[in-house]
Amino acid sequence: MSEQEPFKSLAECTPAKATAAYPEQVLSDVASLPALPGVYRYFDAQGNVLYVGKAINLKKRVSSYFQKNHGGTRIGHMVSKIARLETTVVRSEAEALLLENNLIKTLNPKYNILFRDDKSYPYLKIGAPAPVSDAIKSKAAYALPMRATGQNDINNLTKVNGDWFPRVSYYRGAVEKKHHYFGPYPSAWAVKEAILLMQKVFRLRTCEDPVFNNRTRPCLLYQIKRCSAPCVGHISATAYAQDVLDAERFLNGDAREVMAELEARMMAHADKLEFEQAAELRNQVAALSNVLHQQSVDNVSDRDVDILAVKVHGGRACVNLAMVRGGRHLGDRPYFPVHVEDAADLDDSDEADAPSAVRSVEMQVLDAFIAQHYLNVPAPPSLVVSVPVDKGLLKALSEQTGVKVSAVHNPREQRRVWLEMAQTNAGLQLARLLAEEGSQQARTRALVEALDLPMESLDELRVECFDISHTAGESTQASCVVFHHHRMQNAEYRRFKINDITPGDDYAAMRQVLLRRYSKLAETLAEAKRSGETPAGTGKLPDLVLVDGGKGQVSMAREVFVQLGLDLSLIVGVEKGEGRRIGLEELVFADGREKVYLGKDSAALMLVAQIRDEAHRFAITGMRAARAKVRMDGGKLEEIPGIGPKRRARLLQRFGGVRGVALASADDIAQVEGISHELAQEIYRALH
Repeated sequence: MSEQEPFKSLAECTPAKATAAYPEQVLSDVASLPALPGVYRYFDAQGNVLYVGKAINLKKRVSSYFQKNHGGTRIGHMVSKIARLETTVVRSEAEALLLENNLIKTLNPKYNILFRDDKSYPYLKIGAPAPVSDAIKSKAAYALPMRATGQNDINNLTKVNGDWFPRVSYYRGAVEKKHHYFGPYPSAWAVKEAILLMQKVFRLRTCEDPVFNNRTRPCLLYQIKRCSAPCVGHISATAYAQDVLDAERFLNGDAREVMAELEARMMAHADKLEFEQAAELRNQVAALSNVLHQQSVDNVSDRDVDILAVKVHGGRACVNLAMVRGGRHLGDRPYFPVHVEDAADLDDSDEADAPSAVRSVEMQVLDAFIAQHYLNVPAPPSLVVSVPVDKGLLKALSEQTGVKVSAVHNPREQRRVWLEMAQTNAGLQLARLLAEEGSQQARTRALVEALDLPMESLDELRVECFDISHTAGESTQASCVVFHHHRMQNAEYRRFKINDITPGDDYAAMRQVLLRRYSKLAETLAEAKRSGETPAGTGKLPDLVLVDGGKGQVSMAREVFVQLGLDLSLIVGVEKGEGRRIGLEELVFADGREKVYLGKDSAALMLVAQIRDEAHRFAITGMRAARAKVRMDGGKLEEIPGIGPKRRARLLQRFGGVRGVALASADDIAQVEGISHELAQEIYRALH
């Protein structure tokens, strides 16, 4: 059926068996769709987003899902769950591309290939110079005499302004037009290497303005020839500006031209018998020549290129992104999408039902990466890719960015070398991921078998682990970390600030955190059991609750679970072994079973230790942050005459922090060891 033909009703073009399987409202919504470009979303009965797609013709594309019986395929499994759909009409394919991928990142649909990257890319930043007068530009050494004599004539200026000498620095975040940014770079390491290069060759400053403006002598970087010391007048503003200009041209790929100009300036100084200046330029030329010799891709016509290689194996995928900026290869970075298996049979081409248009999983993965990655990252004009890219995607991307983006498949010469490097790295990174996941799944299986957990699927094993952290009773924090789907789920971690307990009472802290975590859930589950219906969105108890501690902590957890009416077999304590040595931990059970030692080389114990250590790390970082916040105010105590570090520590331990001391009466404060009634009155007055 061509796009010019009038559309029949969905009932006319859909087999009767297929039509009967879908909700009437969904079929009605599909039949009323316009033949316009837009984005569609599918939802299940619980309101979860199943899939987000784009179409040049919404009616044709969405109808294709319901016009046949997909059987037991992944697309059939998805379509069988559709309870409702939503659509948004847009003006062009470019707008549809932008909206689709914004929604994919926001809604995290189950059947879309999804790339997660919460980190922005780092840049190398060179500040914008402030205007400098002609008189100042001509002076090469002015700061040091000024500070020695205090004179303020033109030869001895009264102040050095750091804005005259732009700083080179590492930067991550939104860019400002007034400064110059180079990148983005694939990693922080690549930026730091570039900054080191700017120091070696062009000797640009890296110190912050407050340091720069208050120096009276050169720092160590000047001594090791990594800075020209503009802070103390060892270089004029004009000469430094020339170095900045050369550095920017080098970063933009004009390295050969910069070297030729440096050589010409060196010879000019030599002809004038200015041998010191000529020697400085000679050293600069030598350093730059060494850099170009080390850089294997210096003689290329490409300035800015992204190289994209995709590898799919074992239900997982890796896209390796290598960046070339200014003709220099800056390194690469791997990306691992989720939902690859679920999305394998889904193709968002409007002619996806035509056999010639079916795209491989590698193509779908690469299309998804390009569409999602370049939403917030500037796209270079050239992409070198391991598999063909959809032409419509490139056209839409060019319209969106305002830069004509082209993709080269099967490249030659230097581009082929880059692509082969990226393909090799993609294979290595994917193999590493599969090995790690295989090891993690083996650990999950070992734990399930060791504890005889009734699990139908290893993927569904959910473990929650609790730990308590404080410093001598100060700033007590409890952590809850979650292990699910064979990995730690950082988004589900929780911290609990523990209040209203005796400082240092770990048992009371454990009781409080378990009650706060499971009270509402226990009530909901009990109500669902009585009514026979489970409300939508009801949480699920974990399959295992780990507590960091031995019999004491397990006994407290047991009391809480008895009070809440929960299953005691869920609770397992991780008791440290003899001498608190790693690998000798024993598992303590709340339901009366004997302690178990799994063995030093046990995969199950390795997983338990991994989860326990993560809970400890998460708790202690939260405690330290809370303690630091309290101690910023805690300095008020030491400002009181008679309060030193020891008395301050006793007060904080007794009352749980500065706020607790402030809430205490003078009589309560006097109960602390070493605090007299007179000093207690003084403390009370100082804090009120």
